[in-house]
Amino acid sequence: MPRNNKEAPQPTLNQKLAAELIGTFFVTLVATAVDIAYYTTGHIDDVSRWLARGFITAAMIYSFSECSGAHIDPAISLGFTVRGVFPVRKLVPYVIAQFAGGFLAAFLIWLWWRSTIALGASHPGPGQPAGLAFATEIVLTFLVMMVIFATAEYEAAVGRHAALAVGFTVAACGFAGGSISGASMNPARSIPPEMFGGSFSIVWIYLFAPCLGAVLAALVAPLIFGRPAESEAKAARGG
Repeated sequence: MPRNNKEAPQPTLNQKLAAELIGTFFVTLVATAVDIAYYTTGHIDDVSRWLARGFITAAMIYSFSECSGAHIDPAISLGFTVRGVFPVRKLVPYVIAQFAGGFLAAFLIWLWWRSTIALGASHPGPGQPAGLAFATEIVLTFLVMMVIFATAEYEAAVGRHAALAVGFTVAACGFAGGSISGASMNPARSIPPEMFGGSFSIVWIYLFAPCLGAVLAALVAPLIFGRPAESEAKAARGG
């Protein structure tokens, strides 16, 4: 049979937003549920806890990178925008879709566990001051954003091939900083469970610190990678 050389149709903005919503939904659902199980059942250890986050992040990037770029994190969308590889006009719709996914996941978990959802929300570790948690979130998000920029620099690593690198980085951030800040790096993953759990006093940490870390990475990236490559725009925008 003759081969069909027609290119696949490009995803619409609504399809991209749906991908961001679904991706963030599952990242939030898994991360929150695993943290609740960690604190309540004793069947989840530290290794499993952080690997679960890395695995679900890698899976969502592999699944949706060709459609939306699989940001699944408002801080990452902001970092791409500051880097100049993602359109400003799409930033707000992406962030709304990501928070919608996070709130849907948090609502579902709240229906299951009610007030116990507070245990699944990101929070500073026991005895850790808020300022240290804030600084930790900046550093960890900076690292994740730089890995994303680095993998996007090379055409062979764009999209699905970057999933493992980013997933491993998310897990490593959990091992390194989870006991200090909860290793969120994602406002849409952390803020919805915090609000359902009544932890309003720490929302500022997980809103501003990841965004600041991503912006700093975008400002440092030109010193290492130079001007954005076309592959970075492809990674940021998806199909």
